[in-house]
Amino acid sequence: MLIEDSQRLSYALMTVDDSELMFQLDQDPQVMHYITGGKATSRKDIEEIFLPRLQSYTNLAKGWGLWKTMLKHEQSFLGWILVRPANYFSDKPQFNNLELGWRFKREAWGCGYATEAAVHILQALASAGSARRFSAIAVEDNSSSIKIMHKLGMKYVKTYTHKDPLGEEEVVYYQVDV
Repeated sequence: MLIEDSQRLSYALMTVDDSELMFQLDQDPQVMHYITGGKATSRKDIEEIFLPRLQSYTNLAKGWGLWKTMLKHEQSFLGWILVRPANYFSDKPQFNNLELGWRFKREAWGCGYATEAAVHILQALASAGSARRFSAIAVEDNSSSIKIMHKLGMKYVKTYTHKDPLGEEEVVYYQVDV
């Protein structure tokens, strides 16, 4: 699957060759505030945890993976949009419910890039028939991510303890049917 450029942004699926971009993004304590409490991700964790996880769910034909998001004209890296089946790392992945997530450099915050990218990628996946439902999770205090969920047309469903092999966390769950 190819995601065409949007108004200001271009997209490409991330690979192991993008590990330095992932590492640099995760070094900003404010970027990591709602993910790890501000703790930076180590190179070892990128190599031994995050890249293997990425490789396990990346599927170009279905549009699953981390979509590297870049300014179209400069091709400068801003962040990424996650696409994978909801509950992928559980014994009951939801293949018709794609989880969306986003992580962007702080200098990209407030510019509408995450919203533009998330809306554009959701629409491309919906048009391709990749899923009937899209969902997202965030810690309840992460109002910026929740605003993006609203802009995607997602509605609050529940607050619950999200369990993943990397840990458990209390999150709000939003979804939209297409």
